[in-house]
Amino acid sequence: MNLHEYQGKSILKSYGVGIQEGVVIDSADQATDAAKKLTEETGTEWYVVKAQIHAGGRGKGTVEETGSHGVVLAKGIDKIPEVVNGILGGHLETAQTNGKAKKVGKVLIAQDVYYPGESEISEIYMSVLLDRESGQNVIVYSTEGGMDIETVAEKTPELIYKEAIDPALGLQGFQARKIAFKLGLSGAAFKAMAKFVNSLYNAYVGCDASMFEINPVLKTSDDKVIAVDAKVTLDENALYRHKDYAAMRDISEEDPTEVEAKADELNYVKLDGNVGCMVNGAGLAMATMDIIKFSGGEPANFLDVGGTANAERVEKAFRLILKDKNVKALLVNIFGGIVRCDRVAQGIVDAYNNIGDINVPIIVRLQGTNAIEAKKLIEDSGLSVHSVTLLQEAADKVAEVLAV
Repeated sequence: MNLHEYQGKSILKSYGVGIQEGVVIDSADQATDAAKKLTEETGTEWYVVKAQIHAGGRGKGTVEETGSHGVVLAKGIDKIPEVVNGILGGHLETAQTNGKAKKVGKVLIAQDVYYPGESEISEIYMSVLLDRESGQNVIVYSTEGGMDIETVAEKTPELIYKEAIDPALGLQGFQARKIAFKLGLSGAAFKAMAKFVNSLYNAYVGCDASMFEINPVLKTSDDKVIAVDAKVTLDENALYRHKDYAAMRDISEEDPTEVEAKADELNYVKLDGNVGCMVNGAGLAMATMDIIKFSGGEPANFLDVGGTANAERVEKAFRLILKDKNVKALLVNIFGGIVRCDRVAQGIVDAYNNIGDINVPIIVRLQGTNAIEAKKLIEDSGLSVHSVTLLQEAADKVAEVLAV
């Protein structure tokens, strides 16, 4: 589950991580009061107004209606209304929104932390995530913060450092100091960074996150270390332990079909292909997607109806898949272990009759418990459904219907 910047920062702050303070608003009428409140709390006289959407690259993105960027500096409280009105309520497109602009429902009015001082300001990249190959957590960091980390990795990979952490032991003190040292810090900034890294790692573990990415971490002109941004992804499987975090979900930022699938307790992920898949079991789903690729098609989704698929769940799955206008064919591949194939077949027949006007070819492969009865049920239904037995037959039929 992805969080907005202001939500991620609130979690970081609760674990003692220094952050760029801010006030989030969802109405332009609140803008000036929010800025005044921020000035009272921090003393700032300039303000950074940030669009709150689930996408990076906001500073380079453009609001369709106004031409404003998604992150704008307001040099004085009198500039706040104009800046907020240029972002809030508009549709922001960035390099990470896949060509589709996202509506900005909230903006964060944050303090200006790039103030002059005795020492030089530096921007640092830092993230914490799981390295699945080693089974260890890893802190990835670089002196080249504030830039696209992908560009840094491509052009100057030697400037990206990694610190592996054994989950059983946790982050050790020498590792936090090592990170601060490799970032070229000294004195008060060195101590502040070591503390920052330790608190950041505690936040990552404590809230069951999949990833914390902060770009940039700022070493200020008075040697403080703070998170200026926060991109946080939480492990959905652990949300039952964090009801307060679960309440942070913003379904307006998620694909509506995936939201509907969650409500129906279906495991669904939308993809960009042309062949819809309905399968029971994640492993079989992956194999089915491979078969579609080998047949010349592209999977339009991952959909696992689970081991207890019944007629009602099958119909819901059909409706979800057929909402995707890119779907040119639908492949049902069910192994009847726990679930009975005849129940799935009945679900297919019911879905076909209830939905009506299904204008894409449907290929059905049912194997396992009551597979013979299921095949007969479909054949006797009189519906335009292609019934197959082998995976290769399914692949050949997909290729055939896509070629028409």
